[in-house]
Amino acid sequence: MELKINYQYTYFIHPFVVKQRKYQKYILSLLKDENCKLKRFEKEKDLRLYKYFTPKMRDFLFSSFSFTNAKYTRFKEMPIETQSAVLSKYPCTIFEYRIKKDIQGKAGDGKGIFFTIRKIEIICFHTGICFLCMKTNIEDEPTFSDILNFNYKFRDIKQDNRTLNNYDKINIQTDSFASIDKLTDFIKKLTGSNIEAIKLDINTERFLTYSYLCVDQAAWNLENTFDKIENSFIKFARILPADNSASLKEDDILSLSKWKYTKMGITKQGVTLFSSSTDINNYTILPNEFEQQYLYTYIFELYKKIYLKKIGLEFKNTTRIKSVRKEFINFTKNIWIQEVTDDEAGTMFDYKIKEMLELNQLYNEIKNEYDVLYKELNIEKNKKLTIAISVILIASLVFNILNFVLLSKN
Repeated sequence: MELKINYQYTYFIHPFVVKQRKYQKYILSLLKDENCKLKRFEKEKDLRLYKYFTPKMRDFLFSSFSFTNAKYTRFKEMPIETQSAVLSKYPCTIFEYRIKKDIQGKAGDGKGIFFTIRKIEIICFHTGICFLCMKTNIEDEPTFSDILNFNYKFRDIKQDNRTLNNYDKINIQTDSFASIDKLTDFIKKLTGSNIEAIKLDINTERFLTYSYLCVDQAAWNLENTFDKIENSFIKFARILPADNSASLKEDDILSLSKWKYTKMGITKQGVTLFSSSTDINNYTILPNEFEQQYLYTYIFELYKKIYLKKIGLEFKNTTRIKSVRKEFINFTKNIWIQEVTDDEAGTMFDYKIKEMLELNQLYNEIKNEYDVLYKELNIEKNKKLTIAISVILIASLVFNILNFVLLSKN
């Protein structure tokens, strides 16, 4: 029997990288775009978010919390070039993109999956590492199969050669763009070239998937236990199509069950939260927290992974070793050793994300490179120092011999 859906949304996340020397120019281009608006966070309006992150992480991720009304007014009065210079110095800047809607009806027989893009955010870090995040909802009354097939198909829309013929019956449409090709052109316009991302081994053809689903209480409650719908959860967490008949196991899923009637699935492809409306929290408070606190936590850990890859690549550039060493030390002090949140569930979520992304392993690899380079630099430094001392000693010896000879003649 098909699961009845109470509430759902999916964010599709596209990491991209801007050359650091072009970062300010990229920020300027967003400021010049009339559809793009700086997202301003305010303590009273975003109190849950404000309390969730530790002060240091809050300052790093949400600089605009420090904007008073007077400060924000002064900022808006600056020339746009000055605004871009100011924002490019902040560790992280977030923009909202307002889409001009191009309303269209359901084409053909109207049996396709019709979805809406509810929100687009561009999260920019001062290192040039950025994330495009699109929130989507399937309209009308989607079935569980619709959600599985939509998540499965949409994440690959950026592929140059889409091999999705088996799912052509899924006619994805949107009220914001005339076609999927128009949407991919829009994404390319916002994110630019993939060259820098490819250098860091980032998959530029597949979105990461971040999806929330609340099923009707009849499917999961005190009498109907999770075991009865576990296969549905596995398909959802692994982003599989509805007709997938492969063996369903949780082997590659890190799961987290911190709230009543919920189960979170974390894989290398994304994060999903499967819940039941048996608990009112699962369609009132939790959906908002999942797309605020937990989404930004996930983005932050993705950022750390990409930044570590970036440092590892730059260590190979012998002309930049000293500056990269400094960057790595600053990263360790200001980001790596810092707690993201004091929230118990948030801390567990953050731990699971780090585990799935294999961040500790990557950090240790980079640290080993750093230690080797540091030793080599010290050996080279000591070698130069030894040579310099030897030259001075020889010069001093020659000078003393000459003085001795001159004194002997006298």
